[in-house]
Amino acid sequence: MTTETLPERSTSGSAIGVHVKGYVERVRGGELGALPAVFGLVVLCVVFSVLRPAFLSPVNFANLFTQGAAVTVIAMGLIFVLLLGEIDLSAGFASGVCAAVLAVLLTNEGWPWYAAVGASMLTGAIIGTVLGTLVAKLGIPSFVVTLAAFLAFQGVLLLLVKGGTNISIRDETILAVANSNVPPVVSWVAVIVGVAAYAVIQLVKARRRSGRGLVADPLILIVFRVAALAVIAGVAVYVLNLERSRNELIVSLKGVPIVVPVIVVLLLVWTFVLHRTPYGRHVYAVGGNAEASRRAGINVDGIRISAFVICSFMASIGGIIAASRANSVDPNTGGSDVLLFAVGAAVIGGTSLFGGKGRALDAVLGGAVVAVIQNGMGLMGYSAGVKYVVTGSVLLLAAGVDALSRKRAAATGRR
Repeated sequence: MTTETLPERSTSGSAIGVHVKGYVERVRGGELGALPAVFGLVVLCVVFSVLRPAFLSPVNFANLFTQGAAVTVIAMGLIFVLLLGEIDLSAGFASGVCAAVLAVLLTNEGWPWYAAVGASMLTGAIIGTVLGTLVAKLGIPSFVVTLAAFLAFQGVLLLLVKGGTNISIRDETILAVANSNVPPVVSWVAVIVGVAAYAVIQLVKARRRSGRGLVADPLILIVFRVAALAVIAGVAVYVLNLERSRNELIVSLKGVPIVVPVIVVLLLVWTFVLHRTPYGRHVYAVGGNAEASRRAGINVDGIRISAFVICSFMASIGGIIAASRANSVDPNTGGSDVLLFAVGAAVIGGTSLFGGKGRALDAVLGGAVVAVIQNGMGLMGYSAGVKYVVTGSVLLLAAGVDALSRKRAAATGRR
């Protein structure tokens, strides 16, 4: 028995060693991926938990998700534009315009929620089409086009809300998006199904690669990934399912916020699009080298237009979430620091401002970092000025790490 099991362990151990060695080499070569964001997120959570134990309370934990949801969703759309080396400065106020369309149709016109949501998303898609066409077909720099849209959309928002009024949203379905929770039992079922599906996908992927003679992840590594996902998701759901109401006899407040599965679904969809479809490969190709992509037969203009459409479409969803959380829409919806935080979330998460590198997951990680900074410093009583300084410093640090990693990757031939 010993002679049979020892070679298996040796093979498994050597396979793990090869993967670890490869990962270390990639990091040393400048391919940091999400490592800085994850490291920063862990450090911030530890620091705030030590300084303010209330930071990890169930109430604050749930608040973190709803607080950063709109910015995370907008950042997810911005990643498509950033992958091409472009920028969309209007995404914040575009979300405000779409939210205003939703509020006007719901409250003033009496439309049903599904029709108002559809009109809001359609508005986002139209905005993206116009912006993308101006950039791709007329050759106007995206910075100029979206800066002009940034100014124009502020006016459009004012017109929609009639100067400076506040439009209240009373539709229960829309309000539930950012203010209600998934029943605890449903949360546990979703976690079990999600972890099981992830395990199956990993095993099938490894089997296919082995069948084609390619290097596949060892079984022990797959087990570790599945176990890590199960622990993280399980702990999060357990904490969120705890009673958060101060008086549960009056109202019970427990369960995963509805906005969390919304973000998870969007993350899965856009991750699949970027990494499992020809369209996603074309986005990375255009972001890496537009001219080479054009010569390879890729519709570069179409890719650029579609990226702006996705960006503005996601901004419309972010606007709906923001309107749901605020229970209303006003001239400041989508303004102030929304765009800055969304761009910051994408870059902090690991998306490059130079194009060609980024994932939908970056928006979630970066959005979590931004939310933790804002929330933790708020609990510590710091002013808005200090929050801006710290968030800006973290963004600058992330951009610096990106620039240095690209230089390192170019020097080692990994670019």
